[in-house]
Amino acid sequence: MKRPVRIALLCLCPIFAYLGLAAAWAAHVHDGLAAALPAPHGSALSPRQTAILLAVEDPDFQTHAGISIARGQGLATLTSAVTRDFYLMDARLGGAAGVLQRFYAQVQRCCKAIDLGRDAMALVLDARMPKDRQLDYYIGHVYMGTQAGVQVHGLALAALLYAGKPLAALSEHDFVRLVAMIKAPNQYHPLRQPAALAERVARIEALLAGRCKPAGWSDTLLQGCTHKDGGV
Repeated sequence: MKRPVRIALLCLCPIFAYLGLAAAWAAHVHDGLAAALPAPHGSALSPRQTAILLAVEDPDFQTHAGISIARGQGLATLTSAVTRDFYLMDARLGGAAGVLQRFYAQVQRCCKAIDLGRDAMALVLDARMPKDRQLDYYIGHVYMGTQAGVQVHGLALAALLYAGKPLAALSEHDFVRLVAMIKAPNQYHPLRQPAALAERVARIEALLAGRCKPAGWSDTLLQGCTHKDGGV
């Protein structure tokens, strides 16, 4: 084996070991964490609302295995968002499992843009948790900014606080406003950043209407939906 190849393999070995440990840990603790979850609510979204959410946040959700590079999705999937909260944020584990949980949580906080450990865990979670359960969890846990100094989690609560209505009573435009916030809830806050939110809503509505498409797999800002493309 040539020297450059050996060096490359030696450099990759710690990465593979880290990913393997992350996946093995996720598989080991999954059933215990899942048993502690409350019963699923059943999707609080209508079929149209679900289609809008997935078109923006995770267009390959129903078919990918936990990770994807679909057009406009970037590195994150709905499954990876659920993975972060399910494994690292919601429940505190004890013993050696808890030590690893705190370690992975710290890695997520400092290096979330490049942490492949979460992706390894996402593969485990997608194999263990049905898609409808993932969607239910995401709808109830997704971070939706702060209001009056309190963190808002879940689309149902966000609908009441920001639109003054339950999810089922939202117009399509109002629901798109909620979905538009998910990318950066405080940057697109409806009360503090209405102009930024309105621009993102217009891009999403152009996307949904088929007037534009993302400019590549990493275009989560929908820069492809601009004036020249028939968007904003």
